[in-house]
Amino acid sequence: MLDYDLHCHSNISDGTLTPAEVVDRAFSRGVKVLALTDHDDMDGLDEARSRALQHDMRFINGVEISVTWRKHTLHIVGLNIDPSYAPLQQGLLAVRSGRTERAMRMSDDLARAGISGVYQGAVKYAHNPNMIGRTHFARYLVESGHCKDVKSVFNRYLVNGKPGYVPHQWAALSDAISWINGSGGIAVLAHPGRYMVGKHSMGKKTMHELLAEFSALGGCALEVVTGSHTPEQYAEFARYADEFGLLASCGSDFHGPGESHRDMGRLPDLPLICRPVWERLQ
Repeated sequence: MLDYDLHCHSNISDGTLTPAEVVDRAFSRGVKVLALTDHDDMDGLDEARSRALQHDMRFINGVEISVTWRKHTLHIVGLNIDPSYAPLQQGLLAVRSGRTERAMRMSDDLARAGISGVYQGAVKYAHNPNMIGRTHFARYLVESGHCKDVKSVFNRYLVNGKPGYVPHQWAALSDAISWINGSGGIAVLAHPGRYMVGKHSMGKKTMHELLAEFSALGGCALEVVTGSHTPEQYAEFARYADEFGLLASCGSDFHGPGESHRDMGRLPDLPLICRPVWERLQ
């Protein structure tokens, strides 16, 4: 089992635990190298790093940037970033600025479907109101009895073709990779298997085109072992990483106890053909 976890979230974005609590949980579950990768925000890094030092864990500065590529929303994880790099700070600020307007439009769409007051309910779950997003909406929909759990929300609401879905223009792929690389970081395409399922998923041809463009723009790694991937997908994306000369990353994509596909730590080993991303993190 791997003792690296290079993708997780705190309540600075859409997790339920504080940055320090995320580190405590990772430590308790055997993680020795941890990256906090909140969506479009780096405000939790100092707190997490301080707690990691207390546990004698290695901490890696991270972020997960929301990207629009063609008609798809992607997530690009930045590992080993420099949070003081001005273009990265400014780029993330621009990405965050559209979240409140999008959330209000999501609430309006749900109201048209007969579910009112969702924005006000979701705000209660957003520790950082500037980062309100679909997960906060999902928690309120569970609280108000519309779904039994957060996972089931995304089968009925908030996704393309369902009530509460609002398309949004996030960062360009080229910009996200440029901000990460310019800060001295490593750009990782997060949970690629998620882009190949669902009504508006990309097929293998489009995935090949994405990986070719990602690599050409300076992307460095592909998330192979992650919470939402199956064992079959570990092997599939290990082959993609090998084909495109990308390093392989891993992470739980933990958001909170009982909410995530996988808890922190104890991730399966990377397939043998993979070159681990931590070769570049030494």
